Amino acid sequence: MEKPTSLLTITKATASDIPVIQAITYKVWPETYKAILTGEQISYMLGMMYSTSSLEQQMEQGHSFLLVKDADDYVAFASYAFYKPGIYKLHKIYALPNQQGKGIGKQIIQYISAELKPQGISLLQLNVNRHNKAKGFYEKLGFMVIAEEDIDIGNGYFMNDYVMQLAF
Repeated sequence: MEKPTSLLTITKATASDIPVIQAITYKVWPETYKAILTGEQISYMLGMMYSTSSLEQQMEQGHSFLLVKDADDYVAFASYAFYKPGIYKLHKIYALPNQQGKGIGKQIIQYISAELKPQGISLLQLNVNRHNKAKGFYEKLGFMVIAEEDIDIGNGYFMNDYVMQLAF
């Protein structure tokens, strides 16, 4: 018996979708960052970046959010925004742990690229923690490390990141 083909749909998210974004985040973050960050830092960052008011503010400031649905279930999301002329920044891309490795991230990047190319955008940048295994995922998609950053996010915490870039 053949397994049915996945029916992924990618749609733009709105403020009414914030609870879906938060639900995915709270399933992904503890698993993704438990070996990299302390529980206290994870809690701090979740509150700082994923509270309803923070997500609303990001949307108001022009961040585009995408939701990925597999049949009837939301399985991933992403956000990206203008960074500087010719460059957009991928701020968030997360798939549920049981959905990782299925090509969802690649489809999200292809979707974003297809949306930005006609606007004359040729570069997509992102930050990834220097100890995050996702760096390998980004490299497989063609992203290259262009810099390192240590960003003070308050409360004594830093994001120790690679800056990666994809040309399309």
